This record gives sequence, structure tokens and C-alpha cells, in this order.
Amino acid sequence: MIFPVFTRSDPMIVIAEAGEIARAARLLAGGGLVAFPTETVYGLGALATDAEAVARIYRAKGRPSTNPLIVHVPDVDSARALAGDGWNNVAEALAREFWPGPLTLVLPRASALAEAVTAGGPTMAVRVPDHPVARELLRACGQPIVAPSANSSGRLSPTLAEHVWADLGDRVDLILDGGPCVAGVESTVVDVTVSPPRLLRPGPISPAKLERVLGGFAVGPGTEAVSRSPGLETRHYAPRTRLETKGSATAALGRVEVVRAGGSRALWVSFGIPEADMVLPGDPAGAEQALFAALHRLDLLGLDLLVVVLPPDEPRWWAVRDRLTRASAS
Repeated sequence: MIFPVFTRSDPMIVIAEAGEIARAARLLAGGGLVAFPTETVYGLGALATDAEAVARIYRAKGRPSTNPLIVHVPDVDSARALAGDGWNNVAEALAREFWPGPLTLVLPRASALAEAVTAGGPTMAVRVPDHPVARELLRACGQPIVAPSANSSGRLSPTLAEHVWADLGDRVDLILDGGPCVAGVESTVVDVTVSPPRLLRPGPISPAKLERVLGGFAVGPGTEAVSRSPGLETRHYAPRTRLETKGSATAALGRVEVVRAGGSRALWVSFGIPEADMVLPGDPAGAEQALFAALHRLDLLGLDLLVVVLPPDEPRWWAVRDRLTRASAS
């Protein structure tokens, strides 16, 4: 199968070298928006303490004001300082094990943050990214940075700088190109303000790894009036092409054949099933890394339908199933 190729076509995309990272830090300090790579996906950054810059993020993405943002800091000490008395033993254990890395902790809100960062709620989401560009930018900036995925609200998250430009264009002041993101899906989110801790969003840190540290945890959002984590909307992570999910290879193949008979252009995607039109890796980490990048490329083909066979309903596959279930919701 031959795919169209993304090409860099705008001077706002720059290689993430030291001079450009310093320029990005200056832009952020002046209220600008900078897209930058993390190990998960590309983030759209603004100073977490600058209310107008945070408002610009919501406008640029078309993001609902009820959807909170994740605060990024360069190291564990910075997270402890930001959380103050809200830092607890559970946060310490998870931070020691998984930071820097694709884990977000929900903690009591710091008063220094712009109110919109937390969607007006009493908690904040914080993480220490494991990407040299992200961490260098955070150190150069010297302040916490909010960075939701650098895409229009509800659409596919970007794993390349070119994805950011194709979606947001000049709504971003600068895009730092640090190459493809290695994890490929957004961070795991754990609320440590409740007992037992609660897994709000599955991600690259698997439930099995969390269990080894926590011993046990609850799953899914609680009954709070304000969302404590991004990524919990019913429809999210969606390509522009209509996407349907199926629970078995037989069901998916039958649906695709019917669509083709009607003259539409459809494509069948699977995880490790060789008969499919596109086969993504059959292991969870490989599938997470490949998922959004593959959907971005398929979106360029002008198809009428993508049919994706869901991987097994097992905890190690929760992140992939979560993204696909939300992407296919009506």
C-alpha cells in the first residue's frame, strides 16, 4: 500500500536545537503558544500561570472549558514544590518509579495556576515528560507549562511535527520538531487524591506496572462534578475519516466487503491479523506507538470508512481500546 507523505512546508516548524529551544522559551514567556515533542504525543504549550496564554490554548484547539489541562514540569522536585502539602506518599512512590515518563498524577490544585488549567476544579494533573526537548524547554522556561495534545479538540493526537502544522497551522507561534514520538499515545493518568488511587485514563504505563507499585487501584472517573483528567470525553481521538470498530476479524471482514460492494472506499485495520488491509503491531506497546501515526496517514487517502478490529479486552490493551472506542463514538 502506498501512502501520501507528510512534508515540512512552513518555516514555523524548526528543528529542536538549542537556539530554537531558547527562542521557544522566550515565546512562552511572552504569552505565546509553542508545540513541542514529548515521549507520548506533541503538546501545545503555554505558561501554566498565564491566564491569557491558557485561554489561547482553548481557543486554538476549540477545546471545551470543562476539559482540564496537564501541567508539565522538568523534574520530581518541581512537582513536589508545585503540589506543596498536596504531595503524598502515593505520589512519591509513583513518581520514583515512573518519572520522568508517561504518567500523569492528579493532585490538589496549586494556587499559582491559571484557573482554566483545572477547568475550575480543585485538582490539577501534573507530569514530568521523558523527552530531552520537552525537559530542556521546561528548564529554559523556568516555569510550569500546560501542554494538551497539539491538535483540534477531539481529533487525532499528533506524533509528528507535520501533524501539528497540518491541523493547527498558524494558530501556533512555533513548532519544535523533535522527530516521531516513541510512546505514541497520551499518558496514563492516576488520581492520587483518593483512596484507593484511581486510574482515570489508560496509557503507556500499564495496569500491571501500576499494580506492582500500588497493590491495587480503582478504574474509571469518580462522581466529581468537574473532570479531573483530559481525554474522558465520549468522542475523542477521532480521524476525519469515519471509523468503526469490530470485536472479531470475521465481523470486520464481512462489514468491509459489504461496503466495497456498494462502491465506497473502505479499509480494514487489525492488530496482528495478516488478512487485513493494514496490519498494526500485535503487541500493546508497538500498537500504541503505531496507532495515531497510522490513522494520520490513512486520513490522507480520502476513504469513506476505516474498520478497526479491536484488540483483546485485556488490561494491557486498555489504552488502545480506549482510544479506538472514543474515536468511533457518535
